[in-house]
Amino acid sequence: MSASLATVSYIGATILFILSLGGLSNQESSRRGNLFGMIGMAIAVLATVFGPKVGASGYAWIVGAMVVGGAVGLYAARTVQMTQMPELVALMHSMVGLAAMLVGFATFIDPEAAKEFTGAAKSIHEMEIYIGILIGAMTFSGSIIAFGKLSGRIGGNPMLLPGRHFMNLAGLLVVIYFGGVFMESHSIAEAMTPVVVMTVVALLFGIHMVMAIGGADMPVVVSMLNSYSGWAAAATGFMLSNDLLIVVGALVGSSGAILSYIMCNAMNRSFISVIAGGFGTTSAKPKAAGGAAQPAGEVVAINATETAELLLDAKSVIIVPGYGMAVAQAQHTVFEITKVLRDKGVNVRFGIHPVAGRMPGHMNVLLAEAKVPYDIVFEMDELNDDFPATDVAIVIGANDIVNPAAQDDPTSPIAGMPVLEVWKAKTSIVMKRSMASGYAGVDNPLFYKENNRMLFGDAKKMLDEVLTVLRA
Repeated sequence: MSASLATVSYIGATILFILSLGGLSNQESSRRGNLFGMIGMAIAVLATVFGPKVGASGYAWIVGAMVVGGAVGLYAARTVQMTQMPELVALMHSMVGLAAMLVGFATFIDPEAAKEFTGAAKSIHEMEIYIGILIGAMTFSGSIIAFGKLSGRIGGNPMLLPGRHFMNLAGLLVVIYFGGVFMESHSIAEAMTPVVVMTVVALLFGIHMVMAIGGADMPVVVSMLNSYSGWAAAATGFMLSNDLLIVVGALVGSSGAILSYIMCNAMNRSFISVIAGGFGTTSAKPKAAGGAAQPAGEVVAINATETAELLLDAKSVIIVPGYGMAVAQAQHTVFEITKVLRDKGVNVRFGIHPVAGRMPGHMNVLLAEAKVPYDIVFEMDELNDDFPATDVAIVIGANDIVNPAAQDDPTSPIAGMPVLEVWKAKTSIVMKRSMASGYAGVDNPLFYKENNRMLFGDAKKMLDEVLTVLRA
């Protein structure tokens, strides 16, 4: 393939990637967006493999790598459950970071690559390598920790070391200093020490950064790491002088950054406060003397039969899914209940909070897997005003996103965070295994409100019982 044809193919692939991002912005067009992305990636890979920069001797290595990578991807697609998607996404981000780091080292030690650049171009190329390895290392180690937290291998409590911000600042100064040493080096052997030191510092920074972030902020972390992986890919493109990688990396990096900003707004937090860490413990902390009052009142439990009766008597129902639904894998039963109620003339809708679950769009993915119609799935802002006219609001395994303390308690850690106002419905039903606080470790006064009922137990089991009664 000639260089001009490869360039045209790259332009076509870039257009398809942009169309893919546009398609993924809406549920109805998401399938088309995925198709555009797959076609664009196929064109990009073929244009690279058969382009002018790959010799015939390299085909065997490329085919071997594609077979191994394709086999791993196929295995993951067939075996990973939808509830495991957050940790899989984090693991994929780590692979992008590792690739950028390895490409950086390979380009750095390749004597032939160094001959292509002289003067100012050589200095710019060396800076690209240094920054590329830095971003790749941070993305790799940070994503591995995120994978551990999301999969439950690492606890959700933030690790807040004394003087952690000064440690991060010291690490930054070390990276800048050794960057100068690297740029002034006259040989690969001489430059290896500053590169290795920088890589170690970057790896440690990635670990420290994500370990300091609490479990409640993990959706923001996932989108943030998505942005980092995009910039790592762009850095790889600069190192390899590949325009497509640069453009695609910039697309992913910028879209991930915008998504992180949107997620922070949904939590009424700044991006800096998320990175600083500290929010999202797994157990509630006691209030200080003179602080806000603890939730008080009587919890009214309800069983599956009574829940079904309330649903049958209702004309309008809003279902709010949370991570508990994902853990119990209850989305299919939820859809069956939805079908039964809709067949009986009940107006059933779903309310999705932007940070519900463990990654952006987590609940949307689960509901789509269960074949829930897109037209009854709404964002928080579209439904909040409808709760006063709703007969029953069901909360399935969610806690912090329906916590009235966000509006009523200015001392609450989630004060000011936009939430789904389920307590304004005629009756709210909260499904939980116990009275334990949510992932953010904040008590929920919703449980004690007069119009609230608690349905305790495994969400899948209890919903199966509700479905049985509804069908009977």
